[in-house]
Amino acid sequence: MGWQHFFNIFLMVLIIRSGWQVRTQRRPPASWTAKFGKNPKKISINLWFHQFLDILWLVNGAVFVILLLTTGQWMRVVPTSGEVFPNALSAALQYLSLDWPTENGWVNYNSLQVLAYFATIFLAAPLAAITGFRMSGAWPTSAEKLSRAYPIEVARAIHLPVMFYFVAFIVVHVALVFSTGALRNLNHMYAAQDAVNWTGFWIFFASLLVIVGGWFAARPILLAPLASLFGKVGR
Repeated sequence: MGWQHFFNIFLMVLIIRSGWQVRTQRRPPASWTAKFGKNPKKISINLWFHQFLDILWLVNGAVFVILLLTTGQWMRVVPTSGEVFPNALSAALQYLSLDWPTENGWVNYNSLQVLAYFATIFLAAPLAAITGFRMSGAWPTSAEKLSRAYPIEVARAIHLPVMFYFVAFIVVHVALVFSTGALRNLNHMYAAQDAVNWTGFWIFFASLLVIVGGWFAARPILLAPLASLFGKVGR
C-alpha cells in the first residue's frame, strides 16, 4: 500500500498537469488518432496523455481499494459511527488554533482525517472518473437517452472543481505531514514502519525526484514515441 501511495501521487501530479494543459492550450503541439475503430477521432496529444494517465490511475486505484478491503485497512478510512462528525469539528478547531490533536497515525487517524480520506477515496475519485469518462471519446455516442440524462455540460461543471479539490487536498496533506512529525509520518507512508528515522524521508525524496522528472519529461517530443505505440501521431 505504500507503493500505491507513491504511484497515486505520481499519476495525480501528471494528470493535473496534463488536464490543465488540455483546458488552457488553444493550439495543441500534435494530434493523436487511434489505430482501431470504425471512425477513430483525432484528439490532441495532451488529451491522449491525460486519458492514458487516467487509465493507469484507475488501475492503481482499483488495486488500492482491493488492498484496503482485503487487509482490513478500510476500517481506518471509513466512518463507522455518527460521533465522527463532532469529533472532526473538534479536531478542525484544534488544527486552526495550531494546537495539534494528540494522535498516532500508525494506530488510527483522527475523525477529521477519516472524513477527508473517505471523501477523497470514495467520493472525489469516483466523481473524477465518472465525469472524465463522460467527456472522453470512450463515451458511447449512440446512447442518446443516456447522453441526455447525463449531459456533457454537467460533467464539465463537476470535473474542474474536483481537480481543484485534489490540488487543495494534496497541499494540505503535505503541509500537515511535515508539520506534525515529518520523519515519523513519512516512515508510516513510505517505509511501512512506526519509527523516527530518515528511511521514509529518503524514499520520499527519491520519489519526489521521479515526480519532478516525470513533470519535465511529459513533453511532446518524448510523448510522441509513446503515443505512437497506441495510435498515429501527427499535426
